[in-house]
Amino acid sequence: MKKIFTAILVFAVAFTGIIAPAALGDAELNPIMRVCIIDNTKNVHLTLMHGFKIYSIETGKVITEGSSLTIDVLATKTGLRVGKKHVKSPGIRVKAVKSSNIYVNEKRFRGDIEIIRKENSKLMVINYIRLEDYLYGVLYHEVSHRWPMEALKVQAIAARTFALYQARQNRLQPYDLRSDIYSQVYGGSGSEKWSTTKAVDATNGKVLAFQGDIFPAYYHATCAGHTEDATNLWSVNLPPLKGVECNYCAHSPHYKWTRSIPLRELRDMLRDNGYDIDDIESVKILSRNKSGRVDKVDIQDNAGVSVNITAKDFRQLIGPNAVRSTRFDVEIKRGQLVITGLGWGHGVGMCQWGVFGMAKLGKKANEILSYYYPGTEITTIDKLAAAK
Repeated sequence: MKKIFTAILVFAVAFTGIIAPAALGDAELNPIMRVCIIDNTKNVHLTLMHGFKIYSIETGKVITEGSSLTIDVLATKTGLRVGKKHVKSPGIRVKAVKSSNIYVNEKRFRGDIEIIRKENSKLMVINYIRLEDYLYGVLYHEVSHRWPMEALKVQAIAARTFALYQARQNRLQPYDLRSDIYSQVYGGSGSEKWSTTKAVDATNGKVLAFQGDIFPAYYHATCAGHTEDATNLWSVNLPPLKGVECNYCAHSPHYKWTRSIPLRELRDMLRDNGYDIDDIESVKILSRNKSGRVDKVDIQDNAGVSVNITAKDFRQLIGPNAVRSTRFDVEIKRGQLVITGLGWGHGVGMCQWGVFGMAKLGKKANEILSYYYPGTEITTIDKLAAAK
């Protein structure tokens, strides 16, 4: 796929009228973000209204244009089928005129859409969208639009910071962010609400910086008492991400949870992931870190075979929505592994329900951000760019 994506980047830079993906160092307040909204699909349904142009990303030539169109895009052996037309190109760029929206699989998006044929003959769809417009479609999915405005401002600044950090890290990749929980949940312009849009506008261009530079402003739903040290999960060793005590999220609906899994299902999950284990007899927690989260789990079968697995891998093995955090206890009851836990998410950085609690107590956005990310300061994108 390297050749395909090289062609994409060259086209974006060379073709007049389509803005190339912008890095943080570019002296602009509202750079273009590349968001992967669909991946590994066979078919993409497009609805275009109020004027459009579709270009080949290989040549920059217009394939088709008009006032409105509804088509399907499919991969072929040598390119794409765009409606009834075959295009010998690794991808197409769809550009709406007059800033109208583009519908992709019935969901509405601002900006441009790029559809790329991958080596596996599946399609990837990337939304090229201005940062502030992107944030309009993020906040509603990350927090409630009914939360206090100070809480929404906090989320806007954290999400903007995280997006720019990811764009920098992924500048040589085909996209900056995904539209799911592995980046930030993004639902396009159909997810915009008055209150969340107001929060984005009220914090326009504002980001968090540590020692004069952008940093990964991680956040999660509920920490349940203490946020996590990022070094326990990733190779990120920064003072703002060392973890803080949090007494503000006890009202979260995700504070306590329980999950039961048949032992035979857990055995099968382990086998499917390469662990050689028979019928499970015991599951024990080996150690915890200072935030109360589990470090390692020991699983033993009826033949005495023992599997030591990190809590992070254990959570991913079963599913992050089933095992909502690594702050849990385990017990075997009637052939089931019963997991009782606290909090939801990886626990690093900002606790979103803690933000809600602090905002309800009258705390301002700057106070909340400095609490969860100690040592950071609120600045603006242009100031960061000027300092480089």
